[in-house]
Amino acid sequence: MNVLEATEFCLSLSSVIERDSGHPANVFSFSVGGKKFAYYKTSEPEKGRFSMRVTPERFLELTDQTGIKPAKYMGRFHWITIVNIDFFDEEYLKDLVRWSYNRAVSSLSKKAQAEIVSKVN
Repeated sequence: MNVLEATEFCLSLSSVIERDSGHPANVFSFSVGGKKFAYYKTSEPEKGRFSMRVTPERFLELTDQTGIKPAKYMGRFHWITIVNIDFFDEEYLKDLVRWSYNRAVSSLSKKAQAEIVSKVN
């Protein structure tokens, strides 16, 4: 899976909004109900580095692997950065993104969650 395919997958989830922050941050992010669940860098030297939130257990497991590190400034909240998603298992990446998306949805009000669920059905 490359960055474009990951973007398409993120946008396929219900009620997702994309945002390109442009210069100087150069971050393309995905959010639901105003809660960010994934993003990637759009400029060098970190272009294409994909980040998302994971469980504390997975954070420890994943950051021990080559090519995965704590996300800059967000690591303390259990966000990881995958340096090159082209070499990362596609199904596992989708599972991680789904979890991060569901975590963002669960932090919304019950009313907002119900609106998102109603869009799916």
